[in-house]
Amino acid sequence: MIVLSLAEVEAMSRRMLEASGASPLQSDATARSIRDAEADGIRTVGLSYLPTYCDHVACGKVTGNAVPTLTTPRPATVVVNAHLGFCHPAYEAGEDALIAAAQQCGVGMLAITHSYSAGVLGWFVERLAQRGLVALMFANSSALMAPHGGTRAFFGTNPIAWAAPRVHGAPVVADMSSSTVAWVKVNAAALAGEPIPLGWALDAQGNPTTDATAALAGSMAPAGGHKGSALALLVDVMSGGVADSLFSHEAGNFGGTAGGPPDVGQVVLAIDPSATAGNAFTDRLEYEFATLSAEPGVRLPGDRRLAARAHAEQHGVEVPDELFELMQAYAAHGSTARRDGEA
Repeated sequence: MIVLSLAEVEAMSRRMLEASGASPLQSDATARSIRDAEADGIRTVGLSYLPTYCDHVACGKVTGNAVPTLTTPRPATVVVNAHLGFCHPAYEAGEDALIAAAQQCGVGMLAITHSYSAGVLGWFVERLAQRGLVALMFANSSALMAPHGGTRAFFGTNPIAWAAPRVHGAPVVADMSSSTVAWVKVNAAALAGEPIPLGWALDAQGNPTTDATAALAGSMAPAGGHKGSALALLVDVMSGGVADSLFSHEAGNFGGTAGGPPDVGQVVLAIDPSATAGNAFTDRLEYEFATLSAEPGVRLPGDRRLAARAHAEQHGVEVPDELFELMQAYAAHGSTARRDGEA
């Protein structure tokens, strides 16, 4: 087991992406998102998923030299075309304009179009909450989840995240998929040869299964049945519709290297609460959070994530030897897909 500091995680991530064909513009923000996922203990979309990012740059699912372009068609509306590059640099290209729109109009919207996976949505909304805004984000993905009552994957796991500012300390952040769990958890179980809990997924015939491999051949299960389906549809309305990208059932597959770019979208809403609640807003929120936390057995969303972050900042993160060796190979030679293509 290797222990890496968060700075080393970021530097290694950047080297892996650039060796696979990503420009510094595309790799910098994406590497920081990997570092932060590792810090927060969300490791299924951290270093273990980074080789997939690299492979997708090498095979063309991600345009490695994309330069996001920004337009502001209306006072409170910001649109960034990712040009099939990573989501993170596209978001950063529009963040300042989004904050300015929210501060001027009371609410602002950023639509990221023709994009790639957003990874951890909490990464985006927390940044806005740190600026005193309430933020909400929608991001669709390629079809992995059957709608309630169906057997065929139609929706992505289509996550939603929100964040609210605090007077002191990190914002409260909630990040959740429309499926019972994120697809990466099932994929990780399949790679480890481990079963999954009943209720996470369906097999190819639409039956609940504990076999992770059978689940990958079938579909994810929506959270709360029809409620998860309705949320997934909302995310598609926002990400495929409002962001003028592909709906989940149209999007290119996020798995493997076959097929074209996913071409999905993200929508971020930012609200300046001082427009409606004045300067008392954060004090009111602190009262709400304190009252909720006082309930026996209750914790605020993100508390576990913040504890993991504090530990990682002091002690670093553990990386299995096999993964570290793979990372070193990517950093030295680029994606395996790129190496195969050059052979």
